Amino acid sequence: MTTSNTPIIHLYRGELGRLTMYRVRLDTTTNWALGAAVAVITFTLGKPNAPPEVLLLPYVLAMVFAYIEGRRYLDMEASRVRVAALEKGFFAPILRKEPITDAFRTELAARLVDLGPEMTLWQAFANRVRRNYLWVFLTLYAAWWLKLWLGVDGPVVQAGHGAIPGWVVLMLSPILVLPWMGIALVADHRPPGK
Repeated sequence: MTTSNTPIIHLYRGELGRLTMYRVRLDTTTNWALGAAVAVITFTLGKPNAPPEVLLLPYVLAMVFAYIEGRRYLDMEASRVRVAALEKGFFAPILRKEPITDAFRTELAARLVDLGPEMTLWQAFANRVRRNYLWVFLTLYAAWWLKLWLGVDGPVVQAGHGAIPGWVVLMLSPILVLPWMGIALVADHRPPGK
């Protein structure tokens, strides 16, 4: 191996470390969302006098975490693409005992000059909703319904909030999950040109 390949090997090690760091950061954000949801669901269902509106807190937190995770996913995806390019264009030819092409070096240099994300924030956000957060929102929605059904006064009365009658709240409640289902099912999750 020539010394001219040494910087590429160090670049690969650095990108692998970066990729691992982003994966851990994604897992941490998801764990926060799950932890908040589980804690509030446990509290709400465990206390008969706890109002069902308390379940909105982890819902809002999950929205914030999904956005944060979408931003982090952009960075991870850019790093993942660079690692894949290094594996395909550098390590694969070495293992096949083939020369490393100038086209690979040119492509790698272009990727390093333009470190922009491989997808849009919307695509990254939709990816995280589809993979993780849709299930958090559906679980919170199901827990809200369960809390209403476990109430002494019945779901319609339990759903009422102040001057808003329970039937209005029940009619509007799908607004909490339908947008997330739409994002998960309809949004384009692929990076451009993939």
